[in-house]
Amino acid sequence: MALKVELRPGEKLLVGQCIITNSDQRARLFIEGQAPILREKDILTPDTADTPAKRVYFAVQLMYIQEDIDTLREQYFRLINDFVAAAPSTVAIADRINNEILTGNLYKALKTAKELIQYEQDLFEHAALRRGSLPDDGQDS
Repeated sequence: MALKVELRPGEKLLVGQCIITNSDQRARLFIEGQAPILREKDILTPDTADTPAKRVYFAVQLMYIQEDIDTLREQYFRLINDFVAAAPSTVAIADRINNEILTGNLYKALKTAKELIQYEQDLFEHAALRRGSLPDDGQDS
């Protein structure tokens, strides 16, 4: 069964090691076979991997694109272990990512890592709200 991908004008798609850029009209592609496939919106670069969760995602993304778990395994586990140590409430998501990686389901691991990014964002927003709701102690820094 082919994967159906619809691209907006100018949208990019990674297929294997190739970047496909759509022209100025909407396009529908049917892709058959085995190759890593990512939409432009789902691709992080070293510069955009600017939070701990995004760095975890980036490591998984590289495993997926390169179809190589072994090369990045140590770096990934260091990142995810540091993340869980700093935010223990993320252990369930981290366990799901780990299980997908260990079973070779890198696309599912990537999707779950995206959940980790959202969870991290929710934590940041919650912390910002709490800071904003704390009473001023009257002391100037």
